[in-house]
Order: sequence, then structure tokens, then C-alpha cells
Amino acid sequence: MAIATVGAVVLDCPDPRALADFYARVLGGSIVDEGDWLDLKVPGGPALAFQAAPGYVPPQWPSPEHSQQFHLDLTVEDLDTAEKEVLALGAKPLETDDRSRTFRVYADPAGHPFCLCAG
Repeated sequence: MAIATVGAVVLDCPDPRALADFYARVLGGSIVDEGDWLDLKVPGGPALAFQAAPGYVPPQWPSPEHSQQFHLDLTVEDLDTAEKEVLALGAKPLETDDRSRTFRVYADPAGHPFCLCAG
């Protein structure tokens, strides 16, 4: 029996509103503004929460000297279509060498790594 369930995945960032807007456009859902904290209620998944972190330093991918902290795996129907859409929203590609894999790695506008994974 589980002790707990996931209530939210919390991302530190320099601008909670901007990052919540980015993920709302990628995942859908609705943003609930709690002042210094924003929740994105995601259909069919746990909430993502965004909090301001003064002095935030984004992780580096991949780098043993700088912690990745965490990353999100986002399942998509078509990698090429999803890639075009997240890049238009401000994502940055982190690995472009192997296009034959079933996933691709990006950074969100605050620098958090995430993967688009073929569903």
C-alpha cells in the first residue's frame, strides 16, 4: 500500500507566471495563481507548481558537475510535430545528435530539462 500520492511537481524558476504559461501551452490545463506560487492543474496527471527562486541557476544537460535536479518525460503522438510546437513556445534543444531515438531532450524557458517521448 502506498504511503502517499503525488500532489504536485514543483519547479523553481525566475518567473513563475512565464513558466506556468509555457507548460500550460504544452500540456493544457488551467493555472491557479496563489501569489508567489502558481499551480497548473494538468488533465490526467499531477499538478505542476511554479515558485520564484531568487538567484535561480538552471541545470546543465548533461553535466556531472551541475545537477540536473529532475526532468519531465512528456509523451507525444508525433515527435516532429511536438518539437516544432515546443520550440515555437521557447524551448531549446539540448541533444540533437541522434534523431533515431524515441525521445528528444529540450530545456524549458527557465532551463529545466524535459523530454518529448514517442507514445
